Amino acid sequence: MNDHESQTYVGMWVTGDGHIRHELLPNGRYDEARGKRQSAYQGRYVITGNHIDYRDDTGFTADGDFIDGVLHHAGMVLYRE
Repeated sequence: MNDHESQTYVGMWVTGDGHIRHELLPNGRYDEARGKRQSAYQGRYVITGNHIDYRDDTGFTADGDFIDGVLHHAGMVLYRE
């Protein structure tokens, strides 16, 4: 991830209903909350262009794409908070 991508995408991303919250940290790690469960998933992420790859601390992988300032991930749409 280069500095521009970091500045563009680091921060909190939230579903419209607020149930899923992805915090992309500047050190390449993320923390995902689900409902009232804080830190439901944690791991690393890598951004290449507008694409993000996630690998949680258990080894599970997922990905998504940033399209027009919105994160599309695993059938969810997350907005910058």
